[in-house]
Amino acid sequence: MIPNSNSETLQRIEAALESARKIFARFTPGAIAAEYKVGHDPVTEADRALDAALRKELLRNSEDEGWLSEETVDDFSRLGKRRVWVVDPLDGTREFVSGISEFCVSIGMVEDGQPVAGGICNPATREIFIGSIESGVTYNGKAIRASQRATLEGALVLASRSEVKRGEWKQFESAEFNVRAMGSVAYKLGLVAAGHADLTFTLVPKNEWDVAAGAALVESAGGWVLKLDNSPLRCNQKNPLITGLLAGAPYLRDPLLALLDRHSQALAGEKRS
Repeated sequence: MIPNSNSETLQRIEAALESARKIFARFTPGAIAAEYKVGHDPVTEADRALDAALRKELLRNSEDEGWLSEETVDDFSRLGKRRVWVVDPLDGTREFVSGISEFCVSIGMVEDGQPVAGGICNPATREIFIGSIESGVTYNGKAIRASQRATLEGALVLASRSEVKRGEWKQFESAEFNVRAMGSVAYKLGLVAAGHADLTFTLVPKNEWDVAAGAALVESAGGWVLKLDNSPLRCNQKNPLITGLLAGAPYLRDPLLALLDRHSQALAGEKRS
């Protein structure tokens, strides 16, 4: 159980992560068939099994709580709820299908539009991140906090593997920080929350279910989260698609925003010339 926490929300998250871990054990990463949804995103039997189990474990009072999941048809009833579960049963399905150990289950609790609690489990690496704004965050049962690095020089930045493959990170090849390409935005956010990386950001839009849990964990660990347009992250919107996300260590917010602003101006100048 979570040390020193009587939060029923965290207890539900913890139980759901354990159920998910057991379901993952039934499948072999790299040896599972995938179908492809509109937009060419893969989906597997594991995605569907996890979605059903998480809904059963988490949504115990549908009159007071809403539900938003990548694998559940959205009926918008959640928009009238103050508390909403925002879930990605399997974030990093491409990595799961390829047998790359960068996938996870991501569970976020949103209250009045703000991510306030989250849980992320990577069953391949046996990592569990769980916490809330109220309780702080634990990593495999031990209390952790975000990195305290104060400069971008030498910082570890986790980037989207697909964005790197498409060449969208070439603009940062000469940056003072180190870039590591990785799958699953939720897993990257968990690693930032645990202080295992200093920053992560995406250059393309993401959905709320990709980021709600990780955003709650990063902020609960003392870090910060913003949308790519520098506005606060608000969840349980009618359209769950958001601009890209920025997240990181507390002292790196201003240096990163300044760097991204310089790069944005430089790219705008190139397009005009």
